[in-house]
Amino acid sequence: MKLRIRIFSIILIACTLAGTIVYARSGQSIFENRSLFPKTRTTVRLWYTDDSLTSYLQSKAVAYSENNQNVRIEPVLVSGTEYLEAINKASLENDNYPDLFILTNDSLEKAYLAGLAMEITDGEDYLSDEMFPDAAINSVSYNGRYIAYPMYFETSSLVYNKTYLEEMAVANMQSEIDAAEGEAAQAEIDNASEASSDSSEDAASTEVSTEITQVMIEQEIANSLPLSISDILKFAQSYNAPEQVEAVFKWDVTDIFYNYFFVGNYMNVGGKAGDDVNQIDIYNTNTISCMKIYQQLNQFFAIDADEIDYDKIVSDFIDGKIVFTVATTDILGKIKEAQDAGECPYEFAVADMPGLTSDFGTRTMSVTNCIVVNGYTEHIQEANAVARYLCNDNSGDIYVSSGKVAAHYGVKYSDSNIYTFVDVYKDSVPMPKTIETSNLWMELEIAFTKIWNGEDCNAILKAVSESIMTQVTGDSYTEELIPDPDDEAITAGLTEDSD
Repeated sequence: MKLRIRIFSIILIACTLAGTIVYARSGQSIFENRSLFPKTRTTVRLWYTDDSLTSYLQSKAVAYSENNQNVRIEPVLVSGTEYLEAINKASLENDNYPDLFILTNDSLEKAYLAGLAMEITDGEDYLSDEMFPDAAINSVSYNGRYIAYPMYFETSSLVYNKTYLEEMAVANMQSEIDAAEGEAAQAEIDNASEASSDSSEDAASTEVSTEITQVMIEQEIANSLPLSISDILKFAQSYNAPEQVEAVFKWDVTDIFYNYFFVGNYMNVGGKAGDDVNQIDIYNTNTISCMKIYQQLNQFFAIDADEIDYDKIVSDFIDGKIVFTVATTDILGKIKEAQDAGECPYEFAVADMPGLTSDFGTRTMSVTNCIVVNGYTEHIQEANAVARYLCNDNSGDIYVSSGKVAAHYGVKYSDSNIYTFVDVYKDSVPMPKTIETSNLWMELEIAFTKIWNGEDCNAILKAVSESIMTQVTGDSYTEELIPDPDDEAITAGLTEDSD
């Protein structure tokens, strides 16, 4: 027994001497050399507030860990109440603060000024227009810097009941076939008295094809899609609506997200990136004209602002009571859910947002949820890598798991309608980041409701602009009164286009 102890002691002494020799030559003990031992993983903590993302983020965290032995993602669902304040408090106290957090683009200035958002790594190269739509790039731009990664977005566009348009297309083509057959029959009668080969050839040439193919139907639908609100008025005048249809066109006139397209092409709040308070133009002749068009639509599409809301609109649309509406991407999931439950026999599709008239265009609003690298993180390289991993995901899992549409190109979606929303998003107006204009959307929402109910467009837009400019300048601000555009000319433009 003593012999074994002696042998063990000799081996231990030999190991100690070997370690001393290594330390003397390298200046580092083998016990300090981490390359000889498994590394401790770096944890990149990601905060988010939307529970619908939980399944998606957890699955991506697992996949990332399988391919990255040195980094693990820890998604943390937190309350959205005083979200930035909570991030700031945790970061200052070094209390399990997030290395990354998901934030809407309109709050990026506030995050950056608080030191909670840092410039991303190699943003100029990464955020290329080949990979990201313009709206996505603009949404994360601030004072010439890129301070976040665009992850997913929301915007609105025109959605329509494709079943109704198919039925109308078939009816129209059948009418044309019937008319052509009548003309052909009359031609045969006219030629019946002529017994010559030439007349036989003429009769044969009057034969009419009676087959209506799906390709023909799709083309007819494409031709009937409205290019303007005026076209929808024209459609309403000629459409033989099924009994269950209560409205040709109906949308939530109380929510700015579904109304902003009326003025989006002419109202400038902060420039293309929404970060410059020197570029604010709310009150101008074009915005007044567009709001007058909006107001006049009340006489064509009677919508009670006191009794309408988005959920009611979506429900009626899915039930086949509305032909056209303005909706966000979430409507696609609600439609599929109703179809899968056997509660919806209709097919639907998304179209580009139409203009107002031939003279006035439209642009929708968008909000982009971004991944922000916390200015307090100690893991800058790892955090940027994780953010890019999530924003490079082309699998379409983000939509399948959470119903969110990714803010970058190249994603595989099973529903082709999503790609139309992506196209609309590209040219949309990102919500501005400037703190001074943060309450503009509430003021515009109130203004739209007042205008819809008949109040003076000019005076209301003037008041909104003065309120925002007072906040921006810090002094009482008065706009110079702009003469009212000609009401008759606007009405003529709206109705003549639809004649």
